[in-house]
Amino acid sequence: MPIRHTQGKQKVIAIVGPTASGKSSLGIYLAQKLGGEVISADSRQVYRGLDIGTGKVTKKEMQGVTHHLLDVARPARQFSADDFVRRAGKAMQRIKLPIVVGGTGLYVDLLLGRMSYPHVPPNPALRERLERHNTDKLFAMLRRKDPRRAATIEPGHKRRLIRALEIAEAIGASPLQNPRPAYDALWLGLNPTNLPARIRARLRARVAAGMVAEAKRLHNPPAGGGLSYARMDALGLEYRYLARLLQGKITKQQFEVELERAINQYAKRQRRWFKRNDEIHWVGSKSEALRLAKAHLSR
Repeated sequence: MPIRHTQGKQKVIAIVGPTASGKSSLGIYLAQKLGGEVISADSRQVYRGLDIGTGKVTKKEMQGVTHHLLDVARPARQFSADDFVRRAGKAMQRIKLPIVVGGTGLYVDLLLGRMSYPHVPPNPALRERLERHNTDKLFAMLRRKDPRRAATIEPGHKRRLIRALEIAEAIGASPLQNPRPAYDALWLGLNPTNLPARIRARLRARVAAGMVAEAKRLHNPPAGGGLSYARMDALGLEYRYLARLLQGKITKQQFEVELERAINQYAKRQRRWFKRNDEIHWVGSKSEALRLAKAHLSR
């Protein structure tokens, strides 16, 4: 049964920051200490089977903490920001203390009401025209039409570029900040100084754990009907480079070098996104985060 919040807005803790910064670990720690549940805000971890490549938290790593919005969609089907906000919002109604954890800034901001999402319907004719262009051309078009969105988008992600251009064509710009947030949120941010080293170590660990074999299973599962290389490319980052590797377009060495570079570039875009939010408390330890969380909940 949904929880009714009669005294003001529902309290929420949001843990944000670039990839490989330790968000999942902090979310689990705070959930254990405060009796919360985690809402994952990651645009790739919503998909079933995309486990090693996305760094999805394992059952063992969860340490008994309930996680929501993991493994909720088939990877062949597009899961939109609208889908995320709708499903995450329903989950939050049933949770005493939601702890939103993730690096997909658009998802977090839309869910917590910092941004209003324009309900722009698909434009098939425009999409058909845009599909004819490569990602370099699409990115250049977006920089002209909506430079703010271009500064935070993944330049090689064709589906997102087309959607951003579709929105820009309809309303002139990307979603704007909302001065009336939907929740009483405490924003905690992680941004370790050794992030490039953490990204490299995590990538190597994922390769050693069988990330390439995972991609092979996704493309050619025993039962058939696997994920196409085109869809893997559309999923971006790890799966884009895994698709290129499996097709023989790049070598194993090129795969690791180019993917590491792409992840570091993605982390820079994440930093730019979160830098706009002056409510974020950038913390350096779990104890500092816990102290801030307790103070927030006691208000």
